[in-house]
Amino acid sequence: MTADERHRLMTEMLQHQERIEVDEFAARCATSAATIRRDLDLLEQRGVLRRVQGAAVSLVLGGYEPGYAQRVLENRWSKAALAQKVDGLVQDREFVFLDSGSTATQIASVLQQRLLTVFPASLHAVNELIGGRSRIIVPGGDLSEGELAFQGPMAERNIAALRFDTAIITPCAFDLSTGIMAYDLADAAIKRAAIASAKRVIVVCDQSKWERHAPAVVAGPDQVDQVVTDHEFSQPEIAAARAAQVEVTSL
Repeated sequence: MTADERHRLMTEMLQHQERIEVDEFAARCATSAATIRRDLDLLEQRGVLRRVQGAAVSLVLGGYEPGYAQRVLENRWSKAALAQKVDGLVQDREFVFLDSGSTATQIASVLQQRLLTVFPASLHAVNELIGGRSRIIVPGGDLSEGELAFQGPMAERNIAALRFDTAIITPCAFDLSTGIMAYDLADAAIKRAAIASAKRVIVVCDQSKWERHAPAVVAGPDQVDQVVTDHEFSQPEIAAARAAQVEVTSL
C-alpha cells in the first residue's frame, strides 16, 4: 500500500469513527506503528485529525472538512473526469465564475486553454489558469489560509456587481433535498453571491459530497440548473431532480 493509499484509507476510517488507535490503523493498513505515527503527523497538518496519546481524533466526522492539501489527494480520478465533463458544457467567450476548492482547481487546469473570461474564487485556480488563453479577473478581498479562497465583504460586493453566463459551484456537500451546502459561512456567502449573479448554475461534485452534510445552506436545488457528478442516482433522486428541473450529467 502506497502512502497516498494509506492516507485515503485512514481518512475514510476517520469519517466514520471519532477516535482510532494507532494499532488499529496499523492493522488496517498492514504497516508498522512507526509508519502510522508519521502518517498521523502529516494528516494532522492537513486538517484531517488531532493527535492524542496513542491515537487520533477525527476532525472530518460530523461537520468538519479535511484541509485543502488532503482533499487534493482524494478522488483524483473522479475530479479529473468531472472537469472534462464541465469543459464540454461551457461555450467559448462565456464569462464564468469558478468556485474555490480542489475540484474547482482541477476544472481550472482543464479550462486554461479555453477562450473564456474566468472569475476564479481562489489563488489555486488562478495559478492553474495563468499562462493559458483565458482572461482572468480576481474578486479581491480577504484570502483564507490553506484554501487560498477570496472571501469577505469586498469579494462579495465585487461578485454582486457582475453578471456571469455560468457559475460553476463545487459544494462541500450536496443533495436534492437540501441543495448546496458549505462548512464555512464566508465560503457560503461567496457561493450565494455567485449564484445570484449567474444566468446558469452548474454544480460539480463527486460521490463523497453526497454522503456529507454541512451546516450552512447556500441554495436549494431549485436554484441549480445542472449537476455534474459520478453519483449513482436512486429512483427517488431521479424523481427529485425532475421535480426541481435539474439536468443531471453523470460519468
